[in-house]
Amino acid sequence: MHHDNLHTAPMPASQADAVLDARRATRRRRFLVFFAAVLLAAIAWLAVWWLRDRYYEETDDAYVAGSIVQISAQVPGTVIDVLAGDTHPVRAGQVLVRLDDTEASVAFAQAKAQLAQAVRQVANAKISNTMYVEAVNARRADLALAQRALAARAGASVEIVAPEELARARAAVAGAQANLAAAQAQLDAARALGSRLPVDESPAVVQAAAQFKLAYRNLKRTTIVAPVDGTVGQRAVQVGQQVGPGVPLMSIVQLKRLWVEANFKEGQIRHMRVGQPVEIVSDIYGARVVYRGRVQGFSAGTGSAFSMLPSQNAAGNWIKVVQRVPVVISIEPADLAAHPLRVGLSMRASVDTHERGGHALDGEPPTPADSTRVHDGVASEAEAAAAAVIRENQGG
Repeated sequence: MHHDNLHTAPMPASQADAVLDARRATRRRRFLVFFAAVLLAAIAWLAVWWLRDRYYEETDDAYVAGSIVQISAQVPGTVIDVLAGDTHPVRAGQVLVRLDDTEASVAFAQAKAQLAQAVRQVANAKISNTMYVEAVNARRADLALAQRALAARAGASVEIVAPEELARARAAVAGAQANLAAAQAQLDAARALGSRLPVDESPAVVQAAAQFKLAYRNLKRTTIVAPVDGTVGQRAVQVGQQVGPGVPLMSIVQLKRLWVEANFKEGQIRHMRVGQPVEIVSDIYGARVVYRGRVQGFSAGTGSAFSMLPSQNAAGNWIKVVQRVPVVISIEPADLAAHPLRVGLSMRASVDTHERGGHALDGEPPTPADSTRVHDGVASEAEAAAAAVIRENQGG
């Protein structure tokens, strides 16, 4: 009897069918709910893509770029001071490196002496020009007098004028002509030195002044200054090193003038235009910091076109590779000042292509070129120094 209680009584057929139908209905409802959720998600995704995402082109193949100014010597010399190193911020005009100026100082002293000598020669020629003119006039008067005396004797009879007297008169004319020629030669020589021009416009003085200014500038160039504001990097120069023109000493990066170079796939730039807004995110700050930017221009070729070894597809077994086009993106200065960047940092760029007017390859008007004015004062100083030497030596 106890054994019989362990067995459950069989379920009626109608009740089993009802349970099976209930399970099927539950599975059907779950499938419909799942299908509806997937359908709604797909519709939502399509709606977001249609209304927003299809207008945005994104890439994480983007990096910070900037203007890197190479610092090099303009004159040969030995380095005696290095006053800036890697990571040091510098201002335009700040001294970076000093070279031994012994040879430049000697060359400057020689050029100064040559300029002074040229000025004195021209000044003396100018002063003596009046004397040469007076000498020529006097010799002309002597010649005229001798010619009149000869004419008077030549017209007289033999009884009145002896042949010896006539010979002496002819000799006097010849001597007067020689004296006039000598005086004229001295006057011509004085005029050839530019005595009729102002001293500072004389060819000899102009040439000597040019050499003086060059020597002055070379002396100043032994002190190497920063042409722009920025941060020093890639310092290679050392004290005692012998350097020459063009030898790189260090670099200056202008961290306040950075931009982004984003490499988009060729199909992504179809609707891109210059001036379109861009949102940029850096790996260093993360998504919490979004930089505002604008498309500034497109590279003239793909990245592979400008590589050192461009790809060649003449072998026959060609595989198409999607090319990438570098796009230059400017960064708002205020955002850059609030969150500084460094050259080479990884970025992620998203271009809003809603505004699609114009042509894809149109560029912005040229931005102002980089320039420096730190050397302008040297030219004016050289002019002033040359003028001072000329003034000091004009007295002869």
